[in-house]
Order: sequence, then C-alpha cells, then structure tokens
Amino acid sequence: MKHQNQQKKGKLASRKHLSADPLFKGLHKDFLSISDHREGDTVISMADALMSGFAVFSLKEPSLLAFDQRRVTDGNLESIYHVDNIPCDSQMRTILDEVDPVEIRPAYKSIFRELQRGKALEPMVFFQGCYLLSLDGTGYFSSKKIFSDNCLEKVNKKTGEISYYQQMLGAAIVHPGFKEVIPLAPEFIIKQDGQSKNDCERNAAKRFFGKLREDHPHLPLIITEDALSSNAPHIREAEKYNLHYILGVKKGDHPFLFKKVEEARKNGEAIQFDLVDKDDPQKTHRFLFHNQVPLNESNQNLLTNFLEYWEITPEKTQHFSWVTDFTITNDNAYELMQGGRARWKIENETFNTLKNQGYHFGHNYGLGKKNLSVVFTMLMMLAFLVDQTQQLCCPLFQATWHKLGSKRELWDRMRSLFRDFAFKSMRMLYEALFYGIKFQPPIILYDDG
Repeated sequence: MKHQNQQKKGKLASRKHLSADPLFKGLHKDFLSISDHREGDTVISMADALMSGFAVFSLKEPSLLAFDQRRVTDGNLESIYHVDNIPCDSQMRTILDEVDPVEIRPAYKSIFRELQRGKALEPMVFFQGCYLLSLDGTGYFSSKKIFSDNCLEKVNKKTGEISYYQQMLGAAIVHPGFKEVIPLAPEFIIKQDGQSKNDCERNAAKRFFGKLREDHPHLPLIITEDALSSNAPHIREAEKYNLHYILGVKKGDHPFLFKKVEEARKNGEAIQFDLVDKDDPQKTHRFLFHNQVPLNESNQNLLTNFLEYWEITPEKTQHFSWVTDFTITNDNAYELMQGGRARWKIENETFNTLKNQGYHFGHNYGLGKKNLSVVFTMLMMLAFLVDQTQQLCCPLFQATWHKLGSKRELWDRMRSLFRDFAFKSMRMLYEALFYGIKFQPPIILYDDG
C-alpha cells in the first residue's frame, strides 16, 4: 500500500496550482470578499489584516510581537503574501476581533476544491468510495484570569475558583496509508450568541454536520470518532446528514451491547476469525463481529454492527471495539478496523503536529472581546491546510523538507531567509533553501545625514 501511495503521489508533481504561491493568491481573493464593518476610510484593509494574520501562522511566528518586528521593512509580506499595508500587532487584533469566523470558511472550501480539481484526493478514498473523516475535540485556550463573553467556565468545587477556556471540534480527512491529513473548517465549542450555559461537543457536532453538508453536500464520508460519540442521538444526527460511521465503543459505556454480542458468540451467531499479519508472522489479528445488534437497552430499535479486534504479539495484546453502519464480513473486517484505528490521526497528525511542530497551537495570540481567538485559530488551521496540501502535492516543498530533515528546521530556515533577503515568491524562497544561495559581502546602507 505504501509503495502504491508513493506512486500515486508522484503523479501529482505537475499540479502547480497546489503549491504555496497560487494557494496564497487564492486565499487573498477569498479574504477580499469578507465583510468589513468599520466606518470611514481604512488604511489597513480587511484582506491585509487577514493575510497578515495568516502569514503569522504560515511563517510559524512564536508571537505577534515577533511578527511585528519585521513589519516596517519586510517587502516579502507584500511580494509573497499580497499584503499592501501591514498592520501592527494591536491593529491586527482590533480588526480581526470583529471578523465573523463563518466568513473564513469559504477559504477552506476553495483549497478543498483545488485539491479535488487536481485529483489529489482520489488516492485518499478509503472504503466503498468514501473518505474517512476523523473528528475530535481539543482545547486551544485556558486561563484563570483572562476571559471573554464566549468563554466556557469551569468552577473548582473545593475552592470556587473559575477557569475560563475555549475548545474546538476538529475534523480532518485521513487515510491509514497517508501521513498527510486534510483539515476541514473546525467548529468551535464556545458559548453561542444569547446563551448563558456552556456549549458542548455534542452540540458542536450538530452544527458541524450542518455546515459540512452546506459546504460539501455530496461528498461521500465515513466519520470516525472515539467512544464518547457512540450514542443514539449522535448516530441519528450522522444518518440525517448521510454520513457513514465507525465509532469506538467501550464495555463500561455499553454493557447491554457487549452482553448481546457475548450471547451471540456463545450461540454461534457472532463470527470470530484470526489473520496472521502478512509482514510479521508473529503478529495475529483477531476479529469478532456481529451485525444488526441493538446499540443499548434504551435504543433497541437502533441496530448497528459491532466489530471487536485484538492485535496480538509476543510482547503485548491491544484491544479495540467499534460500531459501524457498514455490514461487516470476513473480507472487510480488516479494512474497517484500519478505519477505526485511523481515528488517532486527528490527534497524532493534526493536534500533536500543531502543538509540537512549530505552529504554537495553544499559545494565546490574543483572546479579544469578540472573535479574535477563534479567527486566529481558523487562520492557523488554514496555514496547516496549505502546508499539508504542499506536503501531499508539491515536489519542491517535499524535497526541501526532506533535505532539511525536519519541519522545525524548515520553518526556522524559512523565517531566517524571509527576514534577511528579498524574494518574489515562496517558490523562490524554497529554491533558495533547497539549492542554496551564494553569500556576498553586504551592501551597507549608510545614513546620508
């Protein structure tokens, strides 16, 4: 599978529209259409503020102050990121705080459409013509002192101390054979307008499904999530939006389900079989499945299909279980298991990458009074989407990354050259990193005064 995926990725080499410069240009075009409710003449346009915010995360700047230090002299922000007038950090915060995050969603859709046009997503089709969409919630802001009206609140029962936090429901198209993930626009778990109660992941999922189908009404999808999602309301909501599912289940949460499966096993109705791993004869894959079993005692009319799996090696045994709307057979049990286990890619290849590979996910770039933290997170995820698109489709990006050995080194070298030299495009900067540049004695700019 890995070799086949590499061959498929190699065929994408000519997709020039899936490299940084045309993607940046497309983002700028999308940002031009975002509403600006400021009155009077504005020196800093909304598109300039949004592209500047995007550049912060594209360059992996550790803070707005670090970005602000290059503001006056950096012509690369104009030539590469299409920023005519660069806002200072306080201007950026003030302008972006007023942006409705919903208006940024079309930028995600535009990049997704380019991936489809370039047939870059076709190799990521997972099962029965469907893409695998992994969902999970994660926090990105927490404080005991700073808060805004849309922060969630948690009260310490012992001390009465209030913690303020914000979370999001992240979603990304994943595939067991690909390291790359394609993030979709996240849904934020924050207090909604006019609400006094905390928001929750279940309500965020309802909103996410609705917006997902507005953006991609016919995209064939299988959602994969952890055991918290395997409840009747969530499954019915997924079915409402024509979404297949592979959801984790735990015996402690679903005793009725597991009891029914055990009864079926004893009666010879459930099917169990072993497979020896084709690459490792010491590894055994054990499956137990039973179709059309009630999800729980309260929802016995909701029938689902149960898959249990053990990965057995001499060192350890790992155990997993899922429910799915796909009828399980001996022929597809292995593939469905892979889909269930690929759920971890939303954590490993998405959230952990954002936290540990230079994106500074979780760093407070600014909470604002209205939407600032949400807008910054949307722009960060957009930068991640552009990088993942390049990692999947841009040979120059791939070669530069592999030459430098790590993403952190790539980002560090990229910022260094961006700071010290003038470039006409991001491609030119990548070429400088990959091929090298000839250093010459500097031209000293003496003060004529």
